[in-house]
Amino acid sequence: MARTDRLRLLVLAVFASLTPLALSACGTAPQNKAEGPGSAPFTLSGANGRPVSDYTLKGKPYAIFFGFTRCPDVCPTTLARMAHLRKAMGADGAKFAIVFVSVDPEHDKPADIGRYVDLFGTPIIGATGSKAQIDAITKNFGVFYQKVPQPGGDYTIDHSAIVILMDRKGHFAGTLSDSEDEKASLAKLKPLVA
Repeated sequence: MARTDRLRLLVLAVFASLTPLALSACGTAPQNKAEGPGSAPFTLSGANGRPVSDYTLKGKPYAIFFGFTRCPDVCPTTLARMAHLRKAMGADGAKFAIVFVSVDPEHDKPADIGRYVDLFGTPIIGATGSKAQIDAITKNFGVFYQKVPQPGGDYTIDHSAIVILMDRKGHFAGTLSDSEDEKASLAKLKPLVA
């Protein structure tokens, strides 16, 4: 990935992590957790062929990340980090789900996503959907993605690099950033599973 692309993703990650604070300062942030990111219903196709929805995920906290399987660095690094954090939590690590949503339905079919998430050595729920479903869920969670044409007719995808935390009731509980150290991330995950 080119340096300018990395810089663009870093800027997007910083913006995504600061947006809730900025909205709160302006007095327009949702006051009710149920109205925050991830509050609208959604349904996607899971890597195992079963639906993944707000309904199927309720009852267990989860960390959700949006990307694509051909991502050269942000996605594999983030998912490997989430696998590491789960392991660092010991028995508590099994108390939350990790969800990876591909924003590249044109390339990433459910079986492709299943093979991809299996590479990380920890249970990860892989999912995707139609472009309309992806547009709806990314809007719902307040994440950005955009297809970027490449020479020769291929494309890559710019996307938010933030992990969104949801509690067991399906309410927004915070975010994890790749700029945080392990201690700070664990401090956010541990109360989620308490």
